[in-house]
Amino acid sequence: MKEKKNQAPASRLRIAALGGVDEIGKNMYMFEYEDDIIVVDCGSIFPKEDMLGVDLVIPDVSYLVSKQKNVRAFLLTHGHEDHIGATPYILRQIPAPLYGTKLTLALVDIKLKEHRITGIEMNVVEPPDIVQVGCFTCQFIHVSHSIAGACAIAISCPAGTVIFSGDFKVDYTPIDGQVMDLQTLAAYGQKGVMAMLCESTNVERPGYTMSENKIGLTFEKIYQESAGRVIVAMFASNIHRMQMVIDGAIRYGRRVCFIGRSMINVSHVAMEIGELRIPEDYLIDQDDIDRYADNEILVLTTGSQGEPMAGLTRMAYAEHRKLQIRPSDKVIISATPIPGNEKFISRVINQLYRCGAQVVYSAMADVHVSGHACQEELKLMHALVRPKYFIPIHGEYRMLWQHAELAASMGMDDQNIVIPEIGQVIEMTEDTLELGEPIPTGTILVDGLGVGDVGNVVLRDRKHLSEDGLIIVVMGIDREQNKLMAGPDIISRGFIYVRENEDIIEETRALARQILAQSDLSGEMWPDLKNHIKDELHRFIFEKIKRNPMILPIILDI
Repeated sequence: MKEKKNQAPASRLRIAALGGVDEIGKNMYMFEYEDDIIVVDCGSIFPKEDMLGVDLVIPDVSYLVSKQKNVRAFLLTHGHEDHIGATPYILRQIPAPLYGTKLTLALVDIKLKEHRITGIEMNVVEPPDIVQVGCFTCQFIHVSHSIAGACAIAISCPAGTVIFSGDFKVDYTPIDGQVMDLQTLAAYGQKGVMAMLCESTNVERPGYTMSENKIGLTFEKIYQESAGRVIVAMFASNIHRMQMVIDGAIRYGRRVCFIGRSMINVSHVAMEIGELRIPEDYLIDQDDIDRYADNEILVLTTGSQGEPMAGLTRMAYAEHRKLQIRPSDKVIISATPIPGNEKFISRVINQLYRCGAQVVYSAMADVHVSGHACQEELKLMHALVRPKYFIPIHGEYRMLWQHAELAASMGMDDQNIVIPEIGQVIEMTEDTLELGEPIPTGTILVDGLGVGDVGNVVLRDRKHLSEDGLIIVVMGIDREQNKLMAGPDIISRGFIYVRENEDIIEETRALARQILAQSDLSGEMWPDLKNHIKDELHRFIFEKIKRNPMILPIILDI
C-alpha cells in the first residue's frame, strides 16, 4: 500500500491487531481515538508443537496496560475460545467493562469464576442494541455462526464508521431461525462506511458455506442405522449443533449424557439462559448410562481436536473412569481439524478403530459444516457494506492476501487495502489512510498458573531436554582443603539406559574426576570449574556416541 501524503486532521482513528492476523486464533483488535480505546475480542490460541508444556498462548497487551486509564471497554463478538479465551488473564491486568450477548458473557463468567476474578462489569446486549463507550457508538449486529449470540459490530467515532464483521456465514436456514441481519449492514453501506475489518478464514473456498441444517439429515440416518450407543465429539460452544443433535436423538428415544468438563459447564450454562432446551426426562448423568440399553444412549463429549485430556481421547484409551468404547458404539467427530491438530485427531481415530467402534468424521460424511463465510458470502458482505478502506483479518497471511485480492476484484482501489501485521497501527480519517508507528506486541505463554514466565530460553531448554536428555554431575568439595570429598556421581535422565551402558557412565565419571584432580577447587573458581566440566563432558560424549545431552554440574560444599 502506498502512503498518502495528504495533510490529515489532528485526530485519526488508530486501529491495531494485537492478534488474529497471520494466524488462526488469538483475536484481539484495538480501536483508539484521542483518549478513548475500545478492544474488540480477547482470544487465545493453541500452542505450537515446539511450545513444550505450554497450555495456552494469549496476546501481549503491554501497550493497553500502559494506557489502561483510556481503555473504556472490551466488546466481544461471540463466545469461541479464539475470541474470549484470554479474558481471565487480560482482565486481571485491565479490568474494563465487558459488552457481549447473553451466552458470550455467560461463558466468560465461567472463566472468571475459575480464576477467582471478581468486580468486572458485564453488560449484556441484544442485537441490534447500540451502546455508547467513550466517544465510540457501537451497534451489535446479529450474524450467523456456529455459536449462538454471534455479532458483527458497527463502530462509529468522529473519524467515521468501521464495520467489524466478527466470524460469520450467510445461513438462510439457521437452526435458531434467526437469519443474519443483512438489512442493518446494508443500511450502514448506504450511509457510508469508512472501513471494514472482515474475517478471512474460508476465503480460499469458492461458493457458499453449507447450512447447518444440512447435517441434520446425516444424523437422522445415523440414529436410524445405529443399534448401539452414539457418541458425538464436538466443540462445547457449538450450541446450535448440539441442539440439533439432541433433538434428533430424542425423536429416536435416546437419552442425552454430557461428558467432559467444558461440555458439562457450557451445556449447563446454555440451559440456564434458555439457549439449549432438553426435556428433563431425557437428560442423564454419566453414572446412569449403564441403566439404559445401548440404543437409548447419546453421549456428547469433548475431544474433537484429539486433545489428550478430553473425554473422547480418554474413552478411546480406556482411561475414562465411567465410559469405555465398545465395538457396538458409533463415534461421530463433528468438527474439522484446526491447523496443527491433524495428527492428534488421526491418533484418536486409529485408536477408536482398534477398539472396534464405527467412526464417522468429516472426510466420510456431512457431520460438520464450517461457521465461516466462503468467497460468495464474503463478496455479499463487501457489496452490502461498500467500505472505502478494507483490512482483512482472522486468517493466516495467504488468506489475508487472497481476501485483499477478492476486494480488489470487486473494484476497491489497491491503495485503500491494508494487509495488517500484528502490532502495526493503521491510522485513518475519511480522506486519509496511513501506517503509524507499530506498538509493542507479541505472544504471552500460559503454563499452569504461570503467565508470561515461560520464554524462549525455557522453551529452548525444554526442547533440548526432550531431544537429548539430561546428565547431572554431583560432587562434594571441601573448599578449605581444596579437596574432592565425594563423587563425582552421574545421574542420567532421558539420555541412556544406565544399566545397559555402565561403561559410558563410568568413563564419564572418570573424566569428571580427572578434571577435578587438575583444577583449583576453591569456591571462587566454581563457576569456571562448572563450565569446564560441561565443555569437556560435552566433547567426550559427542565423540563417543554422537549425542548432545544437557549437562548440569552440581557442587556441594562439604
